[in-house]
Amino acid sequence: MNKVVTKFGGSSLADASQFKKVKEIILADDARRYVIPSAPGKRHGKDTKITDLLYLCHMHVETGISLEDVFKHIEERYTGIVNDLGLDLDISTYLDVVKKDIENGASKDYAASRGEYLNGIILANYLGYDFVDAKEVILFNEDGTLNSEETNKRLKDKLCKIERAVIPGFYGADEQGEIVTFSRGGSDVTGSLVAASINADLYENWTDVSGFLMADPRIVENPKTIGKITYKELRELSYMGASVLHEEAIFPVKEAGIPINIKNTNLPEDKGTIIVQDTENEKCKTITGIAGKKNFTVISIEKAMMNNELGFCRKVLSILEMNNISFENMPAGIDTVCLVIADSELKKKKDIVIEEIRRSCNPDSIVVHPNMAMIATVGKGMAKNKGVAAKVFGALAKAKINIRMIDQGSSEMNILVGIENEDFERAIKSIYNAFN
Repeated sequence: MNKVVTKFGGSSLADASQFKKVKEIILADDARRYVIPSAPGKRHGKDTKITDLLYLCHMHVETGISLEDVFKHIEERYTGIVNDLGLDLDISTYLDVVKKDIENGASKDYAASRGEYLNGIILANYLGYDFVDAKEVILFNEDGTLNSEETNKRLKDKLCKIERAVIPGFYGADEQGEIVTFSRGGSDVTGSLVAASINADLYENWTDVSGFLMADPRIVENPKTIGKITYKELRELSYMGASVLHEEAIFPVKEAGIPINIKNTNLPEDKGTIIVQDTENEKCKTITGIAGKKNFTVISIEKAMMNNELGFCRKVLSILEMNNISFENMPAGIDTVCLVIADSELKKKKDIVIEEIRRSCNPDSIVVHPNMAMIATVGKGMAKNKGVAAKVFGALAKAKINIRMIDQGSSEMNILVGIENEDFERAIKSIYNAFN
């Protein structure tokens, strides 16, 4: 029998009507045997996510404020879902336990995880599936990192005995049984771990969009959907801010060679985006997508005969490391090297870093370029198509946008350009239009 793992996001399980859509989707394919739910998300623009309310409850207790009013909203939300679905489930018993635990000083991670936990109980009851508490199968180390090996073993041992189950996303437990959560969006990771452990044929990630788009719809009007994308291309685009899927969720299924399908709960007939290991034998589109981020600073270092000076770049990078700064990119020439650093990383350390580079490396000059944006044009088909770079640069020239920096990865899958912040939106539009 084929095995499909399905993860549903918060918008997919925001209320009873969404639960009904989810049930229809699951029952439409008998292979959908393991389901990972998120906590209820927003029902409308002015609504509040359940996880945010739970965080607020924990904050109230920590500061000596009653959580009564906030928790009442949580109770009403879950009780409404259960009643509207007509379930024979006493959800108030579970809610009472959660409330008392938070009042008695339960951890922040415990409070945040209860949204998925309660949704999992409701969904299991609604589907007639077994409920598997994630704290039994997702193990974290003492330092808060995932114990991948033991998690994989526990999931295999548990799920081989259960034909159909609901496993709440976002959390697990440490060796002492204390709840530990992934970062926000971590239900994607849970789904990926489950899929890898049972060697699923497919991992479906259901959300409120019909897959990845070629560009940000807030910038480009009605951008095309990406039908198929490789893990490498996804990594490149996600790194530059185009994210529908939690980044850490890629790795367990990638290693297992399991494809991911991003689907829309509200439009289940849409094909969505399929993420695969490779498209070696298929004809690839020239570019797959365009993504970018604003607010970078570029530190340009110049020194004659730099290429002959052993350890020059090591010295520069050690200065960043000592100041706890990571860099985004490091394009270099024979006598120059540039550090592309997010403003959020550099903060108030710019003058310190520049002074330390001057003292340690004795460069001929250091020039700082603030207010920079980075745009990545990504596509596996670039390597097999001539004139891609010319097309990108031509589009920017036509739009009268000055390019401050250019870099291309060794895989020829990504062309990165640095421009002024103020030109960011026009640049995205120009590149998109040049290829569509």
